[in-house]
Amino acid sequence: MFDILLFLFENYPQIELAPDRDTLTIKLHAAGFNAGEIDHALDWFSDLGSLNSSQYPVELADNPTMRVYAPYELERIDAESRGFLQFLQHAGLLNALQREWIIDRVLALDEREASLEKIKWIVLIVLWSQNPNQDYLLLEDMLFNNGSALAIH
Repeated sequence: MFDILLFLFENYPQIELAPDRDTLTIKLHAAGFNAGEIDHALDWFSDLGSLNSSQYPVELADNPTMRVYAPYELERIDAESRGFLQFLQHAGLLNALQREWIIDRVLALDEREASLEKIKWIVLIVLWSQNPNQDYLLLEDMLFNNGSALAIH
């Protein structure tokens, strides 16, 4: 399923230009993905779009408090990944609301524990879904190339 999310992220840099679900399903079948994975990935992606509803209060974006994880979250998100999310929030790259959206999407994966690599991609996908016209190349370089872009800029 995660490969499909990456496929969507890489092939549709502007989320509003992505085709409808039926067309995406056909394209994903043609790319070699199976029906169950496609449905799960498209549901995951669709649910991402509904996160900005009343499920999370908008005021959470400005909340500087520390996040306490529930036991089931601790099982799915390891200490390194939690530290990474905390770092991004303290660095001003994420606000508390975006962090919650990322945690929501990590928990929606069909996996017992999400790797730090997958969480990094989820960060990019969540940010991209909110502002698809933003250039995330610097953030992507920082996330996946040990911050080499930060040394240049």
